[in-house]
Amino acid sequence: MSFDLVFFGGTGDLTWRKLMPALFQAWRHGKLPTHGRILAVARDERTDASYRQWLQDKLASGDDLAKRPTEDEFERFAALVHYLCMDLSRPGDYSSLRQWLAARQADTVVMYLATSPHLFPIICEQLGAAGLNHPGVRVVLEKPLGHDLASAQAINRAVGAVFSERQALRIDHYLGKPSVQNLMALRFGNVLFEPLWRRESIANIQITLAESLGVGTRGDFYDRTGALRDMIQNHALQLLTMVAMEPPSSADADAIRDEKLKVLRSLKPFDAASVARDVVRGQYRAGTVGGVSVPGYLDEAKVPPGSSTETFVALRCEIQNWRWAGVPFYLRTGKRLARRHAEIVVNFRPTPHSIFPGAQSPNQLVIKLQPDDGLQLHLLAAKGALGPDPAAGHQAEHLSPVSLDLDFDKAFPTDRVGAYERMLLDALAGRLNLFVRSDEQEQAWRWVEPILEAWRHDASGLKTYSAGTWGPAAASALVARDGFAWAEES
Repeated sequence: MSFDLVFFGGTGDLTWRKLMPALFQAWRHGKLPTHGRILAVARDERTDASYRQWLQDKLASGDDLAKRPTEDEFERFAALVHYLCMDLSRPGDYSSLRQWLAARQADTVVMYLATSPHLFPIICEQLGAAGLNHPGVRVVLEKPLGHDLASAQAINRAVGAVFSERQALRIDHYLGKPSVQNLMALRFGNVLFEPLWRRESIANIQITLAESLGVGTRGDFYDRTGALRDMIQNHALQLLTMVAMEPPSSADADAIRDEKLKVLRSLKPFDAASVARDVVRGQYRAGTVGGVSVPGYLDEAKVPPGSSTETFVALRCEIQNWRWAGVPFYLRTGKRLARRHAEIVVNFRPTPHSIFPGAQSPNQLVIKLQPDDGLQLHLLAAKGALGPDPAAGHQAEHLSPVSLDLDFDKAFPTDRVGAYERMLLDALAGRLNLFVRSDEQEQAWRWVEPILEAWRHDASGLKTYSAGTWGPAAASALVARDGFAWAEES
């Protein structure tokens, strides 16, 4: 299969930090289809050679030494990479793109919009006007897709006027993580857990997406976005749908996305009273992370004085259907937390009647997303030693916690595919399973909008927390109200 992969925003952070390294790894692993070209598009005046040199310098500065290309590897990979100077607001520049693509007529053309979302309608309109929306073309839309429901719908209308739904790929790279794929395998490829995956057996489910970093140099962008839009509306809700959805009828993309949409439509809606009760928003102040003193959010570069933008959100939600009625789902995300840490924790109910003495913790399944990637199942086992049982008046067997730990990197030491690598390969192949459909995305916005509206009318609800902690104390109280605790507190 021949392909052309075009990156709009070819000199942007996303392209050189995530997309190009992922493509290089796909090429290194032999997974990138042959007969391909990669085109970076940006406003800078560059040649193919100068862009390749710039890209080599960027890849050579990566934190992971094992993923840096050797001189020989980069020379061979760079032969695929080209550059085109374009002003995305000028219709005439799209003629240059059309001519570049027409020189070879690849089987598949993927346009990756790694730009600000406000440019999506302009780019798609001009691609359509230039005839670059034929059935062999797909467009990948990077998040955040809109600022609210109305802007998301406007973008979807603009994209839909040029591309069909099957051509428009809304990316959420969390869905490409191997552990999320193994969540699907765990539920629908094995018989063990699915009978227990319901309200009768599960007490609560926690989804945590924690970052130890602050906003860095992105203070202006982040202040317009906040943690709710940046992480909850997309990543956290997509993970929730993967955990909570009904078994799809097949592995077909729409069969999966239909079930995810049902979950989003079943989420109990918020109103002003439930936002005040069930949503905690916070903002980090100065503190210590990893033994290093760090500034508070208001002292970060490009953050406006007195900003009330949230850097932390914790919320309690419920899914109103037979499978999950009464089971609380807790979602949590934040910057400058105790450590970089993303996981899904499924807490099972305690045994209905214990025949063993002593306190016993319920079973727990932990799906680790980052920085580790794997599964942990926490069980109870007999130590083989007797202890006193005051209630029975004699010696009895005591239970101790044990863990079954599956590290995917050790279990599958070869052919591991990173999130962006997986998503890019799926985009080239036209596999839509991991991309978000427009109705899913709009329903997620519809659910978070009452929270945004309540915050607009409540300037006093923002709580502060010290950098290097797990957020405001109110987040712990939110879970404790139901008699539970966050995983690190239990």
